Amino acid sequence: MNFDLTNITELPAGPDAAHIVLFALTLILLLITLVRGGKKTVEIEKIVEKEVPVEIEKIVEVIKHVDVEKIVEIKAPLQEASPAAACQLLSLLQNEARFVDFIQEDLTGATDEQIGAAARIIHTGSKKVINEYFTFTPIRTEEEESQVTVAEGFNPSEIKLIGNVLGSAPYRGILVHQGWKISSVNLPKLAQGHNANIVAAAEVEL
Repeated sequence: MNFDLTNITELPAGPDAAHIVLFALTLILLLITLVRGGKKTVEIEKIVEKEVPVEIEKIVEVIKHVDVEKIVEIKAPLQEASPAAACQLLSLLQNEARFVDFIQEDLTGATDEQIGAAARIIHTGSKKVINEYFTFTPIRTEEEESQVTVAEGFNPSEIKLIGNVLGSAPYRGILVHQGWKISSVNLPKLAQGHNANIVAAAEVEL
């Protein structure tokens, strides 16, 4: 059955028209269904924040108490020298050897012969004083320039190590100087009221 749509008078009427309308509605519904069925539902992955526990190494400060040896420097008590004894010794050397006169003399213009002659007088007089009032003993009894052994526990005030000192005692070395130690002092006693600072009295000839 052919219809001329431009001529409305030829359109079907009655039951045929109802069939056509139903057919058209059915076709429209089918198209709508197809269109809806063609759409794809896009599932969007939901971003979920998840807390992941992370083990963190715990830093613990540990305070260790270390015993440190405390070095305490103990100074030896100082001994006061006796001025009177020193002045007395100078007085003795002056009387016997003119020692203070020689030290106070200006030797700039003196010849070697003059100094040698004065030294002889000083040596003689000083030796007399020293031997009369002091007793000396050598610290080391070996011959000088000989090989000696310095034992462990030696007294550093009596033996001085010189040169290339390495390691610890005992030491082997050459005896350069035997050393001297005063074993006794026998200075004359001072009279009461004596002024020891007067080493040599001034002399006036009348």
